Amino acid sequence: MRTDAIIFDMDGTMIDSMPWHAQAWVEFARRRGMDIDVPDLMARTTGRNGTECIVELLGRPVSQDEADALTHEKETIYRELFAPRFSEVAGFRQFATQVRARGLKVAVGTAGDIGNVEFALGHLGLEPAPQAIVRGDEGLPGKPQPAIFLEAARRIAAAPEHCIVFEDAPFGIEAARRAGMRAVAICSTHTPEQLAGPHVLAAVRDYTELMNTDFLESIHVATA
Repeated sequence: MRTDAIIFDMDGTMIDSMPWHAQAWVEFARRRGMDIDVPDLMARTTGRNGTECIVELLGRPVSQDEADALTHEKETIYRELFAPRFSEVAGFRQFATQVRARGLKVAVGTAGDIGNVEFALGHLGLEPAPQAIVRGDEGLPGKPQPAIFLEAARRIAAAPEHCIVFEDAPFGIEAARRAGMRAVAICSTHTPEQLAGPHVLAAVRDYTELMNTDFLESIHVATA
């Protein structure tokens, strides 16, 4: 099948941020005197938008103002923790450069908000920048719903079946399936078994490993 576009998830896929999100929840809970099972919360929320995460955290409906305030607090903690130790998933920038050199369109489809997107892209300094970015604070449901990926494809005028999603989380892999897209599993935080599916073309630890498999050379890229 022809490939026209690559859609990258952000956290855990472009940047090695998931351990810092976990630590941010720990610190958030400490400041608020809350008892949180962080691994369980991460399993229930990774790939979901900020409001959905807060609903899962509190176990009750929340107003948009409350969700926004709590999300802002937690994500500010995350950026403060991660900034001094910022790192990409190994090989990401080199791989992204190769993707664009082959004429593929590039989009980002993330449940992250504008603050986290600007933080990540500011540190990565991608040139050229992604052609479209769809965020979790734009009113779309988070993963495993396919809306974020479908909107990313729409913005770059690519048919879903001609897109490959790069994802590190089970909800994201499922969202790609529901969107009718193929996927590559980046196993930075989950095992290949946790990210398996009939639409998953490859499961690798990082982009250095993927580039060693000549993945881009193996897919059919339209030249017209």
